[in-house]
Amino acid sequence: MPEQAEPLLIKRYASRRLYNTETSDYVTLEDIAGFIRDGREVQIRDLKSGDDLTRQYLLQIIAEHESRGEHVLPVNVLNDLVRSYMVPGGGVMPQFLQASFDMLRDSQEKMVENMSAINPMSQIPGFETLKIQQETFLKAITGGFGTWPAGTTSSSPDTAESEDDLDSIKKQLAELQDKLSKLN
Repeated sequence: MPEQAEPLLIKRYASRRLYNTETSDYVTLEDIAGFIRDGREVQIRDLKSGDDLTRQYLLQIIAEHESRGEHVLPVNVLNDLVRSYMVPGGGVMPQFLQASFDMLRDSQEKMVENMSAINPMSQIPGFETLKIQQETFLKAITGGFGTWPAGTTSSSPDTAESEDDLDSIKKQLAELQDKLSKLN
């Protein structure tokens, strides 16, 4: 996905409504989460004071997903985050998380580059489908974190087919998890 030079500016009005300055319409937290999943950086500012509220709203998005049972972070990681706030200077957790996500993004980019490079595998019938499924799988297991480099998004003409692939992968993962829990 092409990276935008400027983050998408969202303004918060006194009524707490969020306004997308590019499309001139109101958005929800779920819309903002969608922009981020699509690789767009956002910046949320209070219209009256000009205060940057981005962190507050990003944490709220995570909290809402957690409250719906979509566990983004394991409890031990949440505990470590809370502990890191108790350490003078914030500890090393924020830097560690940033480095981890940077490495994840770099790994994704390298994998896509390797898959996109001219190689004998690209001549095999169905390789493009396999590549699209791999991209979808990686996006599913990383929860949409990170972005794909420009020009490497799936060129599937049917978005519904891509969503069906994702649903299929999720179903297979759930079945595998169920089998593993039965083994334990």
